[in-house]
Amino acid sequence: MKRLLITGFAPFGGDKINPAWQAVQALPETVGQWELVKREVPVTFRGAPAALFEALDACEPDAVLMIGLAASRGAVTPERQGVNEIVARIPDNEGNQPQNEPIVPGGPEILCSTLPVEDMAEAIAALGIPARLSDSAGRYVCNTLLYSALYRLEQSDDPVPAAFIHVPATPEMGLDVPTLPLEEIIQALTAAILAI
Repeated sequence: MKRLLITGFAPFGGDKINPAWQAVQALPETVGQWELVKREVPVTFRGAPAALFEALDACEPDAVLMIGLAASRGAVTPERQGVNEIVARIPDNEGNQPQNEPIVPGGPEILCSTLPVEDMAEAIAALGIPARLSDSAGRYVCNTLLYSALYRLEQSDDPVPAAFIHVPATPEMGLDVPTLPLEEIIQALTAAILAI
């Protein structure tokens, strides 16, 4: 059985829950051919990549899938790429708010996801759950984690594929934005994993 490292973010920005980590936690231990290794990562520009790299070294996965919250989106959105830039609209959970800084100085401007994100979006949409591909993971910690992961894995002697999926807010969060029930987010992530 292959091993999938799947991460979800801790709560941030004053919210008490983060459906990204809630959904990851609720996934079964195995999905199709994949044994899931689940890790919560902090919403900090330094801590998120560090936590991911530690998990990579510890579990030596065959693929990496990172999950984050995009509360302004009403669909599940696999990301096509990460961008080498940080523009923090709010401070991270350590109070850092960098502006117009590179994630990796001298690194490529864009790194593309290496898992089949188109297949993931199609598999999610086939369930009747709103899904679409995204060309922007933002410039906050989600994008920092995606770009950092792709850069680190690209430098590896034995690179494994990786991608990032943004999920909408859930009704329980009480936000005035489009929402998706947690159960549908779990179903969407399951379909995405089966599409790898």
